[in-house]
Amino acid sequence: MTDHGAPQPVDRTLPTDEARDLLALARDIAQREIAPTAADEEDAGVFPRELFALLSEAGLLGLPYSVEYGGGDQPYEVYLQVLEELAAARLTVGLGVSVHTLSCHALAHFGTKQQRLEHLPRMLGGGLLGAYCLSEPASGSDAGSLRTRAVRDGADGDWVVEGTKAWITHGGIADFYTLMARTGGEGPRGISAFLVPGDAPGLSAAAPEKKMGMKGSPTAQVHFDGVRLGDDRRIGDEGQGFTIALAALDSGRLGIAACAIGVAQAALDAAAAYAGERRQFGRPIGDFQGLRFLLADMATQVEAGRALYLAAARLRDAGRPFSRQAAMAKLFCTDAAMKVTTDAVQVLGGYGYTADFPVERYMREAKVLQIVEGTNQIQRMVIGRHLLGPESR
Repeated sequence: MTDHGAPQPVDRTLPTDEARDLLALARDIAQREIAPTAADEEDAGVFPRELFALLSEAGLLGLPYSVEYGGGDQPYEVYLQVLEELAAARLTVGLGVSVHTLSCHALAHFGTKQQRLEHLPRMLGGGLLGAYCLSEPASGSDAGSLRTRAVRDGADGDWVVEGTKAWITHGGIADFYTLMARTGGEGPRGISAFLVPGDAPGLSAAAPEKKMGMKGSPTAQVHFDGVRLGDDRRIGDEGQGFTIALAALDSGRLGIAACAIGVAQAALDAAAAYAGERRQFGRPIGDFQGLRFLLADMATQVEAGRALYLAAARLRDAGRPFSRQAAMAKLFCTDAAMKVTTDAVQVLGGYGYTADFPVERYMREAKVLQIVEGTNQIQRMVIGRHLLGPESR
C-alpha cells in the first residue's frame, strides 16, 4: 500500500560527523522544544526567550564563528542547514537566530582582537541576544541616507548618539545592538558602526509593531536619546560602517534564504500529508493528477532553493565572492516560499484558510521574507549591477 503524503526526509550532504551531529541536535530541539507550542505562542504573540537560552547552551547561536571566541567553527553550509531546521519548526526562532548571527558579524569580522575577546564569548555562547540597527523610518532600501548621528563629546573621545531606528527585530529585548550611525558627511562614507549595550542609558524602544505574521517576534523602533558610548565601542574605522553593514547583509541574506526554505518545506510536508489523508470521490485527493502536479512543482521549488543557497554558502566558505549568489538565493528562495505556502493553502482548500492547520500561518510568515534584509526588488538591482555594471552606464 502506498504511504500517501508521508513527509520525505531531506537528503543532506554534510562535510563531517560533527556537522551531522549538530544537525541532528537542531532537529531534535526543533521537534521536541519548538514545534509543539509554535502555533499557540505565535497566536498569543509570545517571544520564546527561553528557547534562545537553550540554543545558546547547545552551541547553536555561534556556529559560523571562531571557536576561539566561543563559536562553533562551522562552515556556513552547515550553519544554514541548522537554520532551515529551526525555521521549519517556527520562523520566529529561525529568523531570530539569523538576526543574532547578523548582529555578531561586524564585531567578529571588523572588531579589534581586544574587542572580540571582551564581547564575543558572551554574544556567541553566553545567552545574550542581539539586534541589528540599520533601517530608519525614512531610510529602508536607501540605507546610505540614514540620519541617526553619533558625535564626539569630551576630551576622552566619547560618542553621543541621537536618532531612531525602525523595523528592528528584537527591538526592546536585545542585550546588544549593532548600530550604524552617521559620524561624518552625507552618504555612505559618513557612516560608522558601533556596539551598543541593551541597557545603555538613553536607549528605549517603542511598542512592537502589529504585524500580519511572526507575531511572536518583536519588531520595534529603537530610540537613541543621548546614548553615550566610549570610543572602544566603535567597530572598524570611522566611515567604514556602510561597508561593514553590506558585508554583514551578504551573509545575512543567505540566512533569510535558508529560513524561507525551512518555511516552504514545512508547508510542503503539511500539504503532502493532508493530500494523503483527505478523501474525495472515494479516494485520497493525492491520487488526482492535478494535485500531484501541484505538489511536484512545490517540491521542485524547495529543492531548487536549497541547492541555490547551499551553492552560495560554499562560495563563501571557500573565500570566494558570493554577493551576487547571495542576492539570487535570497530572491529565489523567498519568492519560492511565498508560492509554495500559497499553494499549500490551496491544497487544503477551505481548511487551509483556517487557523486549525498551520499553512495559513506559513503563508503569512513567508511574505515578510520577501521584504527583510533588502526587498526582492533590491536583490534584482544587486544582481543586475553584477551582470551589467553600475546603473549610470
